[in-house]
Amino acid sequence: MEYLGQYKAVYKAKAGCEDILSKAQDGGIVTAMFAYALETGIIDGAIVAGPGEEAYKPEPMIATTVDELLAARGTKYSISPNMALIKEATRSYGLDKIGIVGTPCQIQAVRKAQLYPIGMRDVPDKIALALGIFCMENFPYQGLYQMVEDHCATKIDNVTKMDIGKGKFSVYTERGVNAQIPLKVTHKYEQPGCHVCLDYVANLADISTGSVGTPDGWSTVFVRSAAGEAAFNKAVDAGWIIAESMDGVKPGLELVTKLATEKITKNQKYIEHRAHAEHEALKPLRNPYI
Repeated sequence: MEYLGQYKAVYKAKAGCEDILSKAQDGGIVTAMFAYALETGIIDGAIVAGPGEEAYKPEPMIATTVDELLAARGTKYSISPNMALIKEATRSYGLDKIGIVGTPCQIQAVRKAQLYPIGMRDVPDKIALALGIFCMENFPYQGLYQMVEDHCATKIDNVTKMDIGKGKFSVYTERGVNAQIPLKVTHKYEQPGCHVCLDYVANLADISTGSVGTPDGWSTVFVRSAAGEAAFNKAVDAGWIIAESMDGVKPGLELVTKLATEKITKNQKYIEHRAHAEHEALKPLRNPYI
């Protein structure tokens, strides 16, 4: 499947630990995978999106314990610059085997740093496990704040969970109130850089995961690399992750493919349109007699 990238296997999966599942966004795969990797020495720390000083404004953090991983559970719909901590993880924390989670663009940055480690001497070979998350688009924090407080009429400090699915952006509070707005309302708040991204399922990750394609409480998981395959299979064998075949799962890979195709096709058109506009704008500079 062209837009799903190369992968060795794909599963319907969820964390096998109730403590992780209780506050997981969906299947809790990232938390469970890193927790297992920490406990078994596959990694000695993970760079994750942790809680910031303001509600739902994430800040990158280095988790070296399962408790720290649990504190960072849940999807954040505003960007967390996790790449910024790679040097600190190795040089301040002294980590030799790093886990990192990121959106498709961040995983691309990880791989570029490994290929061209300019300014990152002694860092690339210490990235032991890169987990990617499905991403259609992301939001600057102020945009997210406006979506919650203005459009959903809910104080962001009272929100316990946010979710995007079935064409809607949803927020939940401790009282169980569910405010929803259609995604067409959120488009104007998207990060501009998201419109040039041609990756939905984090093709370059060792393991990539997202809620699309599986029932509530589960996640779709693509195992992509040899390192990802070894770690994932061991986590399943140890009971940290429950994995089942995607055969017969609804809506299944058909929906994942549909959304990946929509994102890439739309963004490719935008890239071509922008390239054409730039070409036209530069014409007078190339030939001042026109």
